Amino acid sequence: MKKKQLEILLEGVQGFYKPDLRREQYLTPAPIAAELLHFAHMRGDLSGTVCDLGCGTGILAIGAKLLGAEKVIGVDSDLGALRIARANAKNLGVDVEFICCDVMDFAIHEHRSINPTVIMNPPFGAQIKGSDRPFLRKALEIGKTIYSLHNVGSMEFVSKYIQPYAIITDCAKMGFPMKRTFEFHKKDIEMVNVELYRLERREKDAKNKG
Repeated sequence: MKKKQLEILLEGVQGFYKPDLRREQYLTPAPIAAELLHFAHMRGDLSGTVCDLGCGTGILAIGAKLLGAEKVIGVDSDLGALRIARANAKNLGVDVEFICCDVMDFAIHEHRSINPTVIMNPPFGAQIKGSDRPFLRKALEIGKTIYSLHNVGSMEFVSKYIQPYAIITDCAKMGFPMKRTFEFHKKDIEMVNVELYRLERREKDAKNKG
């Protein structure tokens, strides 16, 4: 499937009914989701099991399945968001397993998979400083290859944080068209510069990352 075709399909994914500011619940725009997923697909990282941490209403998880992932698991602690995610998956005719739990409580071995590819658009930490760290910790614990979106300029922090367990192998910069979601937003669409990192885990186990 071509990237543009994927983007068109993902445009039909519904966002949050009542987005939570503290969770930084923004729907990942279809062009950004398609870019991340196509980037991973072209590197052969979406062929097996894929985990979307903090999946929200499911756009990345659904996109991974559309691109042929064997098994896709979406994890989020917001039950309301997962109800929308399940409806989105049904509407697009894909089978995705959605699990409601805190990201740090998720255990991949319970789902009979080893070293899945992790895809995620974690909180950037704009509301609660450090809120992206649990996602990085869990990704390092369960995944061999990780695709993660962050604010532009985060490379130094991410690179240091993942040492010595993983390295950044690729970085792509892109504009994130954030739609008006909360009352303090002044524009209908605010373009935010973000960076997509591809990480590869070095060590067998990163459970002790703090």
